[in-house]
Amino acid sequence: MPDRHASSARPSSKGQNGVLPGMQEPSASVAVLLPLPLSHPYDYKVPAGMDVQPGDIVLVPLGKREVTGVVWDPPAVEAEAHSTDEKPEMVQERLRPILRRCAVPPMTPILRRFVEWIADYTMAPQGAVLRMALSVPDALQAPRPVLGVRLAEGDPSSGFKWTDARKRVISTAADGIAWSVADLALASGVGSSVVRGLVKAGVLEQVEVSSPRRFDLPDHKLDPPEFWGDQADAVARLKALVESNAFSVHLLDGVTGSGKTEVYLEAVAECLAAGRQALVLLPEIALSGQWLERFRHRFGVAPAQWHSDLTPGQRRTTWRAVAEGEARVVVGARSALFLPYGELGLIVVDEEHESAFKQEDGVCYHARDMAVVRARLGEFPIVLASATPSLETLTNVKNARYGCLKLHRRHGGAELPSIELLDLRRDKPTRIDGLGQSWLAPSLRAAIEETLAAGQQAMLFLNRRGYAPLTLCRTCGHRLRCPHCTAWLVEHRGRNVPSQDSEGLSGDLQCHHCGYRCRRPECCTECGDSDSFAACGPGVERIAEEAAVLFPDARRGVMASDTLTGPNAAAKMVQAVQDGEINLLIGTQVVAKGHHFPDLTLVGVVDADLGLFGGDLRASERSYQLLHQVAGRAGRAEQPGKVVLQTADPDHPVMQALQSGDRDSFFEMESQMRQRSYLPPFGRLAALIISSPVEADADGFCRDLAKRAPGYKGIEILGPAPAPMALLRGRHRRRFLLKTRRDLSPQTVIHEWIAGIRLPSRLRLQIDIDPYSFF
Repeated sequence: MPDRHASSARPSSKGQNGVLPGMQEPSASVAVLLPLPLSHPYDYKVPAGMDVQPGDIVLVPLGKREVTGVVWDPPAVEAEAHSTDEKPEMVQERLRPILRRCAVPPMTPILRRFVEWIADYTMAPQGAVLRMALSVPDALQAPRPVLGVRLAEGDPSSGFKWTDARKRVISTAADGIAWSVADLALASGVGSSVVRGLVKAGVLEQVEVSSPRRFDLPDHKLDPPEFWGDQADAVARLKALVESNAFSVHLLDGVTGSGKTEVYLEAVAECLAAGRQALVLLPEIALSGQWLERFRHRFGVAPAQWHSDLTPGQRRTTWRAVAEGEARVVVGARSALFLPYGELGLIVVDEEHESAFKQEDGVCYHARDMAVVRARLGEFPIVLASATPSLETLTNVKNARYGCLKLHRRHGGAELPSIELLDLRRDKPTRIDGLGQSWLAPSLRAAIEETLAAGQQAMLFLNRRGYAPLTLCRTCGHRLRCPHCTAWLVEHRGRNVPSQDSEGLSGDLQCHHCGYRCRRPECCTECGDSDSFAACGPGVERIAEEAAVLFPDARRGVMASDTLTGPNAAAKMVQAVQDGEINLLIGTQVVAKGHHFPDLTLVGVVDADLGLFGGDLRASERSYQLLHQVAGRAGRAEQPGKVVLQTADPDHPVMQALQSGDRDSFFEMESQMRQRSYLPPFGRLAALIISSPVEADADGFCRDLAKRAPGYKGIEILGPAPAPMALLRGRHRRRFLLKTRRDLSPQTVIHEWIAGIRLPSRLRLQIDIDPYSFF
């Protein structure tokens, strides 16, 4: 970022010891890193009488604005990088002063090193990473004082009118304790206006009182559940790791329903007993009502939560409570990793294999991997929990970089469900009068009817939102696509979709990439034929419609991310299933993650092949993990479970591994395939995505960049080529894919490759180290 954006501030050239404690001289300066896409801090003058230290959060001028930043201690840089003909005194005189220091705990040295480490690894500007750690600007302001009222000394003013209500208030306040207005009014049986009137009359006086606790302390001494066998061994080992307070990484590898949550909560209890904070990362925090209930049952209170559905006030309260050490346990999504913990002593990454931990916008990072770095910097243990661990984690276990704790059996004696492969080539779905093509094979229909008749619950799973993934014209074959993305518009019928067209009519078509919405046109824009559009393929809403026809007496519910508006709606849906109000649940992948439904005995997967094919190197691994997790919802209590996978390719290795239950052989086969191709985790990948609103500009820049491509042994550069999502949010996208040996650093290669390149203003260059998606 050019210096002109900082006005009189200048890029810092201080060394490691450039910031001294107790600086008082007017000429002293410090480096301040700003939460902006800047690769380095800027120097600011320290006013006389102000004492700033590394980590202090300060308010500084930037152009005509005032922004918050963090006093930094940057590494030394070469002098010629900031050469100047001006004398140091003249440069110092031009510096703008720090305005004030924010009344908030300073950013710890560990968090500052964490910001630097992520910036170096992801090749993102340090300021962009800092912005994730300073994500709640309002929390940097000192909280308003909490005022209470108590009985004032002296007599009421002349003309004061005594009433029964006022007498009751004065009698209640005679104990001399400071009350809140609401509490005093409630205790006296009067309205708040009576109390405020006594304050105005001088009978009561306002006083500042200590703020109430924002989060109750979890009680780690509450009786834990009883553990047996593998569980007891895992609990003992995890407690010992936490007690040692040394860095380690352990995989908690347990089958679905084996009690992994209860086991790692004992590690959290040990961390609390040692006086340290704990963090639990979940892939879908907004849909984790059952997890929160388990935590409350173990510790007596709810933990602090951190996710996108919090209100601004909740985010401000939680951020500050974490910084001040009041929030002892935080459960959150990936961004919770950047909260300002002062005493962090344990991280748990639940469902560590989930791709939701990968952030692909802005700073591209994987929260699981960065959590390991955070634990290493803080020198404390981290636990990765999963029933279907990622190949990266399994490889680290195999190479003895990570430890492993295995839970082989389900809790309480429950057995794993049986898995049946339903060959759609032989057991073909038929047509339904008035509805058209069915997507449920006769055998699956019969299994659902039998399950419901027995008073048990069934679930239908299809990992596709909406009613239909494609809408086309029967006359000419024209397909409705998003004007801003290389994507078909998805039809929705389960809710009213506001339109963005000029007539403002209600719509039913949506792009799941950019959010564009419109109504389905009455006439085809290509051939002009009217009423010719047909919905092709099923979404979860289409399956729900079919279920309503086939099983009219079933108590149905649909559970998908776009039908559940926040955690409360998700919790109500889960509770309805647990209470038996719903006996046929139809859902997408949100039903697969950790939910415990004791009476659910049948799971039917509508399209088990969905996601198996395409250009994703992890397609087979992800499909196995998702289907295994879905299957794990069945038979978690006394009744045995059954899973029916509808597939057109029952001989596929994923299907065979699921049916046989031989997870390890499947991952060994997947590992050998990756190793032969030098693909992760046996090689390194990095993606360079160039985008522009003008396609020719993107192509021209890519041609010039390709000419500069480095040629080293052990490095392969693929591209440039249009990204699979060649148009996204109105920007044309081109991709280079850098493939290197495991022992080579793609960051070093990219640094050399793009050094000195000036990016035109309309173009964007995004670097994704260790990409997970290839859209």
